[in-house]
Formats: sequence, C-alpha cells, structure tokens
Amino acid sequence: MRRLEAVAAECGLPFSPRTMTYNSRRAQEAGKWAESLGKGDKFHMAVFKAYFADGLNIAKVPVLVELAESVGLHGVEEVLAKGTFKQAVDDDWSHSRRCEILAAPTFMVEGRRAVGAQPYNVLEKLVNGRSLW
Repeated sequence: MRRLEAVAAECGLPFSPRTMTYNSRRAQEAGKWAESLGKGDKFHMAVFKAYFADGLNIAKVPVLVELAESVGLHGVEEVLAKGTFKQAVDDDWSHSRRCEILAAPTFMVEGRRAVGAQPYNVLEKLVNGRSLW
C-alpha cells in the first residue's frame, strides 16, 4: 500500500487510506457491460476513483448505479440482477488462473511478467524484451 500511495502522489492521483477491502465482482460485471457500450474506460475510471480515492463500497448496487449514471449509462441494476456479464467475468478469472496471475496489476508480454505497480522504466524493459532486474 505504501508503494501505491507513493505512486499515486507522484502522479497527482487522488488516493486515500482504506479501512476495508470490498468485493469487486459486481463492479467487474458492470465494467464488462460498460465496455460493451463503449464506455468502459469512463466507467473503470469512475470505479477506480470511487474505490481508491473516495473509499466507496463498489460491491453495493446503489453505488454502481450512481457510478454508471455518472458516465451516462442506465440499466446496470438490471444487468447485474440478470447476471448478463457473469460468464464474461468468469472467463476472465479462468484465463487469469491459467496464466498464474495472483496479483493486480500484473503486466505480461510474451510470457514475461511484472507484478504490482511498476515504474515506467520497468514497463519499458518488459515491452522491449530486456531484463527487468
């Protein structure tokens, strides 16, 4: 958490200490829905801010409704109730397990990986195929 706080401060991103970690499953399903409507980036940024800066419980449907509406999306409550994007999230999790991804973020390029918040130079080395350490 200290590293994440430092990186956020360095980048000028809002970040506040959290006392709880909330289940993000519903937010992941809502995110898949937002992506299908071309608003994935905006929705993901809204969820990121809500969770990391505002300390909101992104497992709660009313929070997700408000976040979706803040980016111009309506109907997330129905999507979540029907489980419309449940399989897509299950597939993402299965893919992560097959790739042995155990933490977020994990950056992978051609079988090489960097785990956790990384500085630019580490990601540059990963992309360019150079030794990371």
